[in-house]
Amino acid sequence: MRMAALDRDSLPEALEPKHVQEILGIGRSQTYELFNKPPFHVVKIGRIYKVSKITFFKWLDGEQGN
Repeated sequence: MRMAALDRDSLPEALEPKHVQEILGIGRSQTYELFNKPPFHVVKIGRIYKVSKITFFKWLDGEQGN
């Protein structure tokens, strides 16, 4: 998935690291670094990280900080 071809509506409401990795075009290590010190609200359920799609895209679009 590339940003140019990204259809935000097709993504789940709660994004996982794999989604963020594909959206940003970064590696797995960088993705988990971002989730460990996130500039947006992240929920960790067991070993799984989740971020609201709305929250993530507001951050990505520069509409809000943490």
